[in-house]
Amino acid sequence: MMKKSETVSSFQMAMLFLAYGTGSAVINIPAPLTGAARNGAWISVLLACAAGLLLLFACLYLYRANPGLDFIEHSEKTIGRWLTLILAIPYLCAVFWMLAAIVIDIGIFFKSTMMKQTSADLIHTLFFVLAALTARAGIEVMARMFVLLLLSMIGFIMIVLLMAAPHYHPYFLLPLMPDGIKPVLHGAYIAYGFPFAEASLFAMMLPYVRNQDKHVLGKHMVWALLVNGVTLLASVLCSIMTEGPLAGHMKFSLFQLARLIYIQEIFERVESVIGFSLIAGSYMKATIVLFILSKTLTRLAKLQDDRILIYPIALACLLLSVTMYRNETEFIEGVNVIWPLLNNIAFNVPLILVLTVTLFKRNWRKGRPSPAPSP
Repeated sequence: MMKKSETVSSFQMAMLFLAYGTGSAVINIPAPLTGAARNGAWISVLLACAAGLLLLFACLYLYRANPGLDFIEHSEKTIGRWLTLILAIPYLCAVFWMLAAIVIDIGIFFKSTMMKQTSADLIHTLFFVLAALTARAGIEVMARMFVLLLLSMIGFIMIVLLMAAPHYHPYFLLPLMPDGIKPVLHGAYIAYGFPFAEASLFAMMLPYVRNQDKHVLGKHMVWALLVNGVTLLASVLCSIMTEGPLAGHMKFSLFQLARLIYIQEIFERVESVIGFSLIAGSYMKATIVLFILSKTLTRLAKLQDDRILIYPIALACLLLSVTMYRNETEFIEGVNVIWPLLNNIAFNVPLILVLTVTLFKRNWRKGRPSPAPSP
C-alpha cells in the first residue's frame, strides 16, 4: 500500500487530467492534424478521443481493482517485480523523452513567434526550474493552482474562437473526405498519440483521490476527457474554417487565427492571449509529467522520500532538451511519426498486459470451485 499524506478531490484530479490532456495539444495539434487528414481532421479527433476513452476505462478498472495502489504497485502485485522492472525500461525512457519534448516545443514557440532573440536554452532552464519547484510543492498545491490556470487557458481560447467568428467560412469544411478514409486514419493516429494515448500515464495519479470521492472519480475523469476532446475539436474546426487549405501548413494555427482578430481598434493583437494559453498549458503538463516520473522512479527504487528525485530528473531532462534534436524538422517528425508508436509500446502495452492478467486472475478465482466444508 502507498502511504500518502496528500490527497485531492475527484474534481481536482479531473482538472489535473484535463490540464495534462489539453496542455499544449490544443495549440499544437490542429496544424499537423489538418495537414494529414485535411477536411476530415475533426473526424480524426473523434476517433482518437474514442480510443482515449478506452484507455481511461482500463486505468479506472485497475484503480477499482486495487484502489490503494498506483500502476507500478499494481503491476508488481499482478505480474511480479522483475517483469515490472523490464516493462519499466521503455516506459521510463518514453516519459523522459516526453518531458524534454514538452519543453522543446515551448522553446520552438518562443523562438518562432514572441521572443525570437532569446536563447532557447534559457527558456528551457526557466521552464524546468518552475516545473521542478511546483512538482516538489506536491499534488495538493498543483491541484489548487492548476484549476485557476486551466480555467483561464480554456476561457481565453474560447474567447479567441468566438471573436474570430467573422473570419469563418464553413464551405472550407467540404468536401468531407476528398482523399478517402486513409488520411483520416492517419490524422487519428497523430491525435491518438498526442494527447489521448498519454492517458494511461495517469494510472500513477489516481490513488491520490480522497476515499469519500472515489465513487464519482470515474464520472469526473470521463467528463474531463470529453471536454478535452471538444476543445480540440473546436480548435480544429475553427482553424479549417478560417485558414482553409493553408491550415495544415501553418505552425500554431490558433496563434495565426488570433492575429486575424480586429474589432474597431479595440481588440487587436490578441495573439498574446493564445501565447499565454500555450505557456500555461505546457507548464502544467510538464509539471504533471515530472511529478509522475518522480513517483514512478520512487516506486521502482523503493525510496522513502517521494520528492528526492525531482531536481535530478529536471536536470537530466534539461540536458536532453538541449541535445536531442539538431533542428525543428527532426523534432516535428519525432512527435508526429515516432511518438504515437512509442506511446503504444512504452505505455499501453504494459497497461493492457496488466489489465489482461488482472481480468484472467479474477475470472479464474470466480470459476474455481469453493472448498468442501469439513465434516
